Amino acid sequence: MNLEALESIKPWLNFIHPVIMWGLLALTLYALYLGIQSRRIRTTEDKEKKKELIQGKYNIRHHQAGSVLLALMIIGSLGGMAVTYLNNGKLFFGSHLLAGLGMTGLIATSASLVPLMQKGNDTARYTHITLNMLLVGLFGWQAVTGMQIVQRILEKF
Repeated sequence: MNLEALESIKPWLNFIHPVIMWGLLALTLYALYLGIQSRRIRTTEDKEKKKELIQGKYNIRHHQAGSVLLALMIIGSLGGMAVTYLNNGKLFFGSHLLAGLGMTGLIATSASLVPLMQKGNDTARYTHITLNMLLVGLFGWQAVTGMQIVQRILEKF
């Protein structure tokens, strides 16, 4: 492998992780919307409203968005740590790293509850909702701390 080529792109690698994560934050909010709509299907008693909601296929779209989120969030987390290590020879222990690791654990745990939810387990469903609300909160924190990191990187240019 040509190390000189890697050296020339190393500074720009710092911006791939934030771009991916901002996209994932948007996808997370979309998945939240789909989840709320999917829940409305289960809880509404108005048959006409239920028919209308079912046509939106919110449950399928929520599951698909969640699957994409799971894969890309784990890849994005590992990629962010890899780029940090490549550029600095170490990881920086702080709230951004800890929250990111926490988010990775939360999304994996939340996804692992899907088979139980499909069997109608309400405890799994409420746990899934709680974990994902924590995930959205941590994601907001990640956005703030991530932009602070980006600003420090830009100051070095």
